[in-house]
Amino acid sequence: MSRIGLRSALAISAVLSMTTLLIAPIAQAAPTLSQIQAQVRQLQDDAASAAEGAQAAKVQLATLTKTLNGIKQEAAAQGQTVEALRKSLGTIAIEQYKAGGLSQGLELLFSANPELYLSSAGSLESITRAKSTQLRKFEAAQQRLKATTLTVNDKLALVVAAQKRFAQQSAQATAKLASAEKILAKLKKEDRARLAALAAAQEDADQASSNAYASSAGAISGRAGIAIKYALKQIGDRYVFGAAGMVTWDCSGLTMRAYQSAGVSLPHSSAAQSRYGRKVSFNSMQPGDLLFFGNPISHVGIYLGGGKMVHAPRPGSRVKVVSDAAHALGRKKLVAVRRF
Repeated sequence: MSRIGLRSALAISAVLSMTTLLIAPIAQAAPTLSQIQAQVRQLQDDAASAAEGAQAAKVQLATLTKTLNGIKQEAAAQGQTVEALRKSLGTIAIEQYKAGGLSQGLELLFSANPELYLSSAGSLESITRAKSTQLRKFEAAQQRLKATTLTVNDKLALVVAAQKRFAQQSAQATAKLASAEKILAKLKKEDRARLAALAAAQEDADQASSNAYASSAGAISGRAGIAIKYALKQIGDRYVFGAAGMVTWDCSGLTMRAYQSAGVSLPHSSAAQSRYGRKVSFNSMQPGDLLFFGNPISHVGIYLGGGKMVHAPRPGSRVKVVSDAAHALGRKKLVAVRRF
């Protein structure tokens, strides 16, 4: 082959090689078990956040429902008052008719627009002062009933919205866990077993260190000490959505029961609990303070001192003590501290 022909062949070969490289799919390395574990853990954390959102909606729903029922009772009582006044005014009309027929004022009163009477009452000589007072009471009672009825409708709309948020957040929590299960389902049987063993080993190690801390922790006085003691007794119990004891917990269920044992009543929601107690700066934290994480708030734990915290972390985990509490939740930052 001539030198020119050889050069041409080499050039063509190089072009073909480059073309093959350009059109060939880029092979991606399969994720490692540690990367898959991190993905699953993040989905579990997201599920726990959504579950806390559901708890916040549930607490709001209960409050709104209680308020709505109270307003409905008020409306019923006001309706009875209006009806009693209406009957009383009916008696007045009958008496007036027997005395000589209905006057212009009473004709206006029992027309479709009784307000027209009130606007003209000052010029109607046929109505006595006593009757005018009673009519004004009737009008005022009607106005109160109307206002209360509007309030009932407003509160009912809020109740429906809270119910919708609760359902959405619950569905989101379930969906996140389902996504985690799908990731695990794609693994080989032996890889799933290895991953489960790794997770169990980590939980066992965390439980051992948590129990060691609990057995050596010094006594704390007051409500804080009672709450801490209660929470530490739950070390090793599993996390479950919406659980508040006695063998399974979510984060706000644990803190609620812990402080309930100390005589402090808290709602079952981290977001709602963050509005109770006294605000404390991050550099003034003391054992027993509640630490709140996320924006919006979606996690809570009890500060133990020395940077440690006891909490119920997420699905697939157990109640435990963690070090470096301020950064224990990763992307979910510490946002508030409250004291009781």
